[in-house]
Amino acid sequence: MSKLFGFGEAIPGYDVPVLNEREVRAAAGILFLFALVSFLNSWLMGNFRLTRIFVIAFLIDFTIRIFINPKYSPSMIFGRLAVINQQPEWAGAPQKRFAWAVGWTLAVVMFYLIVIENVVGPINLFVCLACLTLLFFESAFGICLACKIYNLLPSRQAQHCPGGVCEVFVRHESQKIGPIHAAIVVAFLGTLALVAGRWFPPLEAVPMAVAPTTAAPTDPKCTPPDWAVKIGHAEMWKLHNNCK
Repeated sequence: MSKLFGFGEAIPGYDVPVLNEREVRAAAGILFLFALVSFLNSWLMGNFRLTRIFVIAFLIDFTIRIFINPKYSPSMIFGRLAVINQQPEWAGAPQKRFAWAVGWTLAVVMFYLIVIENVVGPINLFVCLACLTLLFFESAFGICLACKIYNLLPSRQAQHCPGGVCEVFVRHESQKIGPIHAAIVVAFLGTLALVAGRWFPPLEAVPMAVAPTTAAPTDPKCTPPDWAVKIGHAEMWKLHNNCK
């Protein structure tokens, strides 16, 4: 029977506790999905209910990861189910614990601001974007940004990193990016810009049928909240609340 409290697995051949990077990335992808949905709901609709729920769930999940055992974290359990038939890829646990501590700190800040104090403003936006960025890089690219900070700490050096980035290696020819690749990317982006400018003009220039409003412009319900005004989101808030 596995012990309740612990952090990482003791695997023969590894001199530090390790975690299955495939599970970690899957869990990060699951959290990123729900974080993005709650963020967009708050940003576009001005409804912070989903964000408050997600912040509480995120804080509970990371508290279990750090202070009890990652294997009992709900998101890690779902991540384990998602990759249960894949060969484990072991990554060092110490740097992950540090990275998750950063995420836990951000969750505590958001819990205090949004759930307890009901503060809404630009600071929430920056913290949310930081969480989304960390989760996206972890899930999409397998890059632990907070682990980079871990390597800058005194007497700290990450071991057994995903993709072997902690070890010195020579890139295979197929991994190299040269002038031809750069030219293809530039041409691709230029084509998209040309298409967007020619066939898809800015939204203001496109005649749009205005849906019947549910409230008059002078209705108090159509007064943007302070947080929307502070971040320059007032007009978008009106649009998404049928006030324009």
